[in-house]
Amino acid sequence: SLFQGGIQVILYDKPKYRMAVYEDKKEVHTQVLGFLKEDVVGEYIESLNTIAKTYNPAHYTLVVDATLQAPVPRKVAAELGDTIMFYTTYGYKRIAIVKPKSKIAMVQIRNALALKNFPGSFYDTVADVSRR
Repeated sequence: SLFQGGIQVILYDKPKYRMAVYEDKKEVHTQVLGFLKEDVVGEYIESLNTIAKTYNPAHYTLVVDATLQAPVPRKVAAELGDTIMFYTTYGYKRIAIVKPKSKIAMVQIRNALALKNFPGSFYDTVADVSRR
C-alpha cells in the first residue's frame, strides 16, 4: 500500500498512521489506520508540520490515503470537514484523497465536505493518483 514504489523517505511509521515522501514523484503520502483519537492528533499534526518544513509543499502533491480509514463517531464526524480542510492550509500543489474502502467512511467524508470549498480530488487507489 503506502510504502510501494519509487524513491522514498519513510518518515513516520506509527501504530495509527504512516507518512512517507516520494521525492521522485514529488508526493507526500499520509495514511491513517483506523481513525485518530484525540491523544494521537497532536503528534500527527506535528509530523505533518515537520514534513512541510522539510519539503516545500508548493512543489508536492499531498496524498491522503484514506483506504484504511474507519467510520468515525458522530461527534468526530461533525468536525471531519474542518479536519480535511486543515490539509489545505499547508499550500500543497495538489491534494489527492484516496477513498476509504469503508462506504460509511466515504459517505462521512463526502457529507463533511458538502458545504466546504475543498480543492482536492478523490481517487479510488493510490496508483490512480500518480497516473492523474
